[in-house]
Amino acid sequence: MINKLLTLKRQRNAVILAHNYQTGDIQDAADYVGDSLGLSFKAKETNADVILFAGVHFMAETAKIVNPSKRVLIPTLEAGCSLADSCDANALAKWKAEHPGVVVVAYINCTAAVKAQTDIICTSGNAVKVVNSIPRDKQILFCPDENLGQWVMEQTGRKLILWPGVCHVHVKFTAESLAKLRAAHPDAKVVAHPECLPIVRSMADEVCSTEKMLAYCKSSPAKAFLIITESGMLHRLKKELPDKQFFAGPTDTCSCNECEYMKKNTLENCVAALENLAPEIILPEDIRQRALVPIERMMALGR
Repeated sequence: MINKLLTLKRQRNAVILAHNYQTGDIQDAADYVGDSLGLSFKAKETNADVILFAGVHFMAETAKIVNPSKRVLIPTLEAGCSLADSCDANALAKWKAEHPGVVVVAYINCTAAVKAQTDIICTSGNAVKVVNSIPRDKQILFCPDENLGQWVMEQTGRKLILWPGVCHVHVKFTAESLAKLRAAHPDAKVVAHPECLPIVRSMADEVCSTEKMLAYCKSSPAKAFLIITESGMLHRLKKELPDKQFFAGPTDTCSCNECEYMKKNTLENCVAALENLAPEIILPEDIRQRALVPIERMMALGR
């Protein structure tokens, strides 16, 4: 199946992008593995005609926003996102109309229609930098992840208005489940994603984005790490840092935590997407152009 996928990639002059949360076989077949924004710009740097984005829907939309001349495919339209769904574009428009003058900062984990209404985009890796770039006399609405927003408030000392949205994966990690894992591996460092609940973040040695997890684990003298994010991240960590040990963060009901939306992508539907050149991400040009503006504002702060 991997050979078939790679053959189709050559025939279509395609580039295959895989998010850190994809299954190991898809990561191994991909040209690039990483976070959503980094992957979108990797695609921009290639001469490929087709982008196959093995991730969730908003990620493929982001790739289309920054690569308008390329055909962007997603393995299945069923690969959605509970966090992106928590912020409806119409609801945001209504809120903005009732709160004129408030600066809207949107986490990149949102739809293109939401991005088109924001002032600036951020990632989990640069959210603090983005918020600090906004004058302190300005009110800020942070959407759609309230846990990431809470963490940004802790880091910046600024009061933010938080949109009531969460990642259904990261809120399943609990203090109780993490305490049991720490007891089993007392010498391991705890690395948590900022989308986790505050009590879980407070137990971590490092709170950071998926890309910064790799950098932290690489530079740390520690030999073992408890990774409190979606379990697909462990494949990349183990592959790139084979001399270190990584343990998946558990929930109260399972030994690891998977996003069922991310796992909707398979080698089989990756192959089918390149065979059929579908499902294709199509965005209205006015939405795409408006959504590009807050992404470019973020990029102007430095990648």
